[in-house]
Amino acid sequence: MLKQRIITGLILAPIAIGGIFFLPPFEFSLFIGFIIAVGGWEWANLAGFSKSIERVGFAAFISLLLYLSTCLDSTYILAASVFGWVVSFYLITQYPNKKALWECRFRRLLLGVFVLVPAWTGLVVIRDSSVLVYAGQVVDVRYLILYIMFIVWGADVGAYFSGKAWGNKKLAPNVSPGKSWAGVYGGLATTTLFAIVASLMLEMSVSDTALLIIITLVTGVFSVVGDLLESMLKRHRGIKDSSQLLPGHGGVLDRVDSLTAAVPVLTFLLMLVGWF
Repeated sequence: MLKQRIITGLILAPIAIGGIFFLPPFEFSLFIGFIIAVGGWEWANLAGFSKSIERVGFAAFISLLLYLSTCLDSTYILAASVFGWVVSFYLITQYPNKKALWECRFRRLLLGVFVLVPAWTGLVVIRDSSVLVYAGQVVDVRYLILYIMFIVWGADVGAYFSGKAWGNKKLAPNVSPGKSWAGVYGGLATTTLFAIVASLMLEMSVSDTALLIIITLVTGVFSVVGDLLESMLKRHRGIKDSSQLLPGHGGVLDRVDSLTAAVPVLTFLLMLVGWF
């Protein structure tokens, strides 16, 4: 299993980095759109639609929604996503008591729309924009995408080590028994460190540094919510992975569940403070 994970990771990493840094904006949107469509194929199964025609049909529907979403103001899509993730946080904290609110297959399918479409919108908005940090300084947006990934990876790595050392109090035992509050704190501490390093590299003012730390911490919290939401749905369906597409890693959603929440939240917050 470990060998499979390493080999798959070595293959996927160059593809991801290449897509971020070398594809023009339009081709990048197609690249991410394909990944989101595959995520739709997996989500249909999480929702309880396991037939091939149903899964392919939902993937095609998600692809259509991605195209149609370009006709809408991205700000509204991202704002709706943030609200949806707040609702998801509530559902997670109430599991399994409130599962009647979402256990209907069609409601879970609808949930997939709000998870997948805004994630694509957020990445496309970033790739099509210039990020103004402060004092007219401009940051290459491709590094911002990497920064989001570092937030998610940092939260995961920090959570793993701190949870292993001090993780006695469980975060959401009914949803994901392996996660602990110590893990959350360790993950947020790691993301805070990333924010400080980024602010030093950009020579940010104290106020901008504080704002970046807050935005990073909020994004880190929601990345945990994204992970927990998929865990809750998998637990409800009685499956371990969203699919077996990636040997040793499970499915696409197993790798991007945290990003589906982190991307729209961070993008919306940056728009809110005027850094786009």
